[in-house]
Amino acid sequence: MTETKDIKRVVVKVGTNVMTNKDNRILGPVLKEIVRQIAVLYERDVMVILVSSGSAIAGKEVLSQCSIEDASTRRQVYSAVGQPRMMRHYYSLFHDYGMRCAQVLATKRDFAPGRHRENMINCYEGLLSQGVIPIANEDDAVSLTMSMFSDNDELASLVAELVNADRLIILTDTDGLYTGHPDDDDSERLKQVTPDQDVEKYVQASEKGEGEGRGGMESKLKIAKQTALKDIPTYIAKGKIPNVIVDIVEGKNVGTEFIVND
Repeated sequence: MTETKDIKRVVVKVGTNVMTNKDNRILGPVLKEIVRQIAVLYERDVMVILVSSGSAIAGKEVLSQCSIEDASTRRQVYSAVGQPRMMRHYYSLFHDYGMRCAQVLATKRDFAPGRHRENMINCYEGLLSQGVIPIANEDDAVSLTMSMFSDNDELASLVAELVNADRLIILTDTDGLYTGHPDDDDSERLKQVTPDQDVEKYVQASEKGEGEGRGGMESKLKIAKQTALKDIPTYIAKGKIPNVIVDIVEGKNVGTEFIVND
């Protein structure tokens, strides 16, 4: 594993499949455990930027059946309704740990070179300087197709680059990348991957329902390799494992690490 000293900024992406159960209901205890770990790192002067999915699922819980036929408009409505609900969860949880959080919504154009990008940098740097945990998500309610991220994995990678993060941690429902299906006995977890390794052949196709998120393992591999090439060690790990974020920051053998060899 790589050296873990001098880690000051970590971007953590939490996927919808981490924070929900099999019935697509938001799991409060999972969110609490994630916030607890962020609080632990905060006490060590490690600032975490949280990239959180879940707004569409949260909105779907509130509205239940939606009569809007257009899928794009329906997602916008679900996300617009669910985003404040997610922030209410996070605000309450961080408050319990004596911490503060802030919402940062963005579209892809905000990361393009120029005034939009400079404005984003100022926003993140300002929040971090005040000890406020930024919670990032795509601004689904107003995003046009041409300005949408492929998924929140891409958003997390762009944020990691924007804030010069020391680590990017992508939390999902599997403990990293395996040589076969994670449930197969003869399948082994890959502990470390370099961008030039052909590991895409191990990816299993997955299908997602509405509101369950857009990113699969194939997307995560692509993003992890791209981020590692920017000299930001990136991890794919199981989000429901207790203390997974802290363990990765401490350099323990968790998940799959993507890194450029020296």
